[in-house]
Amino acid sequence: MIVVDSNVLAYLYLPCEYTSAAEAWLERDPDWAAPILWRSEFRNILAGYIRRKAISFEWANSLQREAESLLEGAEFEVDSHAVLELVRDSECSAYDCEFVALAMKLGTRVVTMDKKLLRDFPQHTLALEAR
Repeated sequence: MIVVDSNVLAYLYLPCEYTSAAEAWLERDPDWAAPILWRSEFRNILAGYIRRKAISFEWANSLQREAESLLEGAEFEVDSHAVLELVRDSECSAYDCEFVALAMKLGTRVVTMDKKLLRDFPQHTLALEAR
């Protein structure tokens, strides 16, 4: 099991230079998890694509449903105290620290490209690298 940040999900569903890397992670470890926050972050990513007219409203809805299906049963609440401790000890946002808190709770790591997360929590993160 791995925790994936919302951008990794976006790379999986929205073709870009990192899509093959996200697909490789899914193939290697299809047991993905995320804090419930991922839904709002992913919707916000889709909103940007809709506003730039890069994807249609219908396609965005379809991608949201696919991502929700992928993470069904693997969405978790995180402890606020744990998140705030991580915020205190890093330069990362509370949003990003939710993913680290979940990884710690589940005894796994976060797959991300977030430079701050990778720098501040190297023992709890893994870098998604372009392939």
